Amino acid sequence: MKINLAINTKQTTERIINFIKKTLGKAGFSKVIIGLSGGIDSAVSCALGVRALGEKNVIVGIFPYGKLNKEGLSDAKQLVRQLNIPDANIIIYDIQPPVDQILKLDPSSGKIRKGNIIARVRMTILFDLAKKHQVLVLGTENKTEYLLGYFTRFGDEASDIEPVRGLYKTQVRQLAKYFKLPPKIIDAVPTAGLWQGQSDEDEFGFTYAEADKILHLYKDLKKSREEIEKIGFKEETVKKVINRLQENEFKHLLPYTAKLD
Repeated sequence: MKINLAINTKQTTERIINFIKKTLGKAGFSKVIIGLSGGIDSAVSCALGVRALGEKNVIVGIFPYGKLNKEGLSDAKQLVRQLNIPDANIIIYDIQPPVDQILKLDPSSGKIRKGNIIARVRMTILFDLAKKHQVLVLGTENKTEYLLGYFTRFGDEASDIEPVRGLYKTQVRQLAKYFKLPPKIIDAVPTAGLWQGQSDEDEFGFTYAEADKILHLYKDLKKSREEIEKIGFKEETVKKVINRLQENEFKHLLPYTAKLD
């Protein structure tokens, strides 16, 4: 069975642009703010925002944690130059001081908790800036991360509008190539940039290419684990992908709400 995740990049771009324009129009807004990490998802989301609204109507927040992920900071700066976003629309804050103050409250915090704090501090600043400038927060989450629960609740998944949540990671990469974004961004090893040497795929134990195909078969085409394995995927990989999906489905159901009627 051939698994085709290719998209019509021109048509997909037009549909997302229309979605952004209509959504902002209905909400009574004309501008957005986006947290730019230097990664491919935020880069594509930013490019879509510029195409939909114009570069003057996109505000960019770049929030490095000290010297962590310096390449991401450099790539983000390169992207805003390519997209011709005005300097006045670029806000750069080093979030290490506030994050470290929080970490002092409990010195036992490990790297996972620290990463969650970093993500939530970034989003706190982003939403405060959105209030200041009277704009909406443009999200950057793709479908793969959403289904696998690979996000910090009330952190990097928080947004007002999500342009690429309907696209798997490999499909986001197709748009990046279509937009001719910097090759360094397109080819970079996917990372949340929350600690030194962190890699998404190392954490998963499988690649995005494998995950996208398995998720497409399992969620979109409703294939069973056994059917997916018969197509040619390793049993261990199928198990890892589907188990992660199922273990994190609760993130899509929160908060649990008491039914009193």
